[in-house]
Amino acid sequence: MMDVVLGIDTSNYRTSLCLVNTSGQIVAEEKELLTVEAGERGLQQSTALFQHVKRLPELARRMTIKGHKVIAIAVSRTPRPAEGSYMPVFLAGQMAAELMAHFFHVPVYYTSHQEGHIAAGEYTLAQPIAVKRFLAVHLSGGTSEVLDCVKRVGGYEIECIGGTQDLHAGQLIDRIGVALGLPFPAGPYLEELAQQAEENGLVVPSSVVKYTFSFSGPEAALMRAIKQNVPSAQIARAAEKCIAATLEKTLRAATEDGYPKDILIVGGVSANAYIRERLTKRLTHRAVGARLYFADPAYAGDNAFGVARIGLLQFLSGHKGEHFC
Repeated sequence: MMDVVLGIDTSNYRTSLCLVNTSGQIVAEEKELLTVEAGERGLQQSTALFQHVKRLPELARRMTIKGHKVIAIAVSRTPRPAEGSYMPVFLAGQMAAELMAHFFHVPVYYTSHQEGHIAAGEYTLAQPIAVKRFLAVHLSGGTSEVLDCVKRVGGYEIECIGGTQDLHAGQLIDRIGVALGLPFPAGPYLEELAQQAEENGLVVPSSVVKYTFSFSGPEAALMRAIKQNVPSAQIARAAEKCIAATLEKTLRAATEDGYPKDILIVGGVSANAYIRERLTKRLTHRAVGARLYFADPAYAGDNAFGVARIGLLQFLSGHKGEHFC
C-alpha cells in the first residue's frame, strides 16, 4: 500500500486533482478546463463554482486509489496568501477536501492558489531553486504580480513588490485572441498564430513605471490594429512582444534595486515559448546576470500538483493540519 497526498485546486479556469507519493512524485492526476461559450472572455464566479461542483466527482472517478492510502489532503482555499484574499470558486475544493478528510480520518492542509503555482514551478525544475529567497513572477488570466519570495516549510513568505495596475497578462492575450476569433482561453492558439508572423512587424509600446505596469494601453493599440486589418499573426506576435518587453523592464529595475537575481516565472502565460526565449536572451547575459527558471509548460497553468507538494511538505514536517473527524 503506497501512502499518497491528495491535492485539490478549483480555480477560475480549471478543476484539478493530483496524488503524489511521499517522494513527491505524481501517482495520478486529472485536470480539466472549465467550459466557456464561444466568443466569451471568461466566467462569472457563480458559473465557475457550479462547474467545479459538477467536475470534481467526475475527475475523481477517473483516478484510481487502488493500492494507495491517502494520508493527507491539501487544498487551495484562497487566491493569494494575504488577508482578505477570497474568491468563491475555491469553496468547491475546500468543501470536497473537508468532506474527504472527515471520512478518511486524515488532516487537511490549506494553502493558496498562488503558492501552488510557485511550488509547481519549483518542483518541476530539474533541481529546486538552491537559494532560500528569490523573485517569482505570477502571470495568468487572473494575476500579474512580481513577488519577493522566501521559502518556509510547506509554503512561502510572499511580498508583492509590483505588478499590473489594470489588465493581467493573460487577460490581454485572451481579449486579443477572442477578438481575432480564437477560442478561450486563447494562449496556445495565439502562440501558434504568432509563429506565422514576419520579423520586424507591428510593435506595441510597453508601459512600465518601476515595478508597476499597465496593459490597457497595449490592449487599445492592438484592438485598433484589428480594426485596421493588420494581419492577425502580426497582432498576435505584437501582444507576446509587449508582454516580454514589459517583464524585461520590470525585472531589470527590480534586480538593479537589489532584489534577487534568481527569478521563477509561473502561471499560464509563462508557458509561451517566445516570451521565455526573449526573457532568457535579454536578462541572463552578463550585463544583467539574472538566473531564470520557468515552470514546466505542462504545469505552468492551473494545476493541483503544487498544492499536493505543499501538503506533502507540511505533512512530512509534522504539521498537524486541520482535522474534521
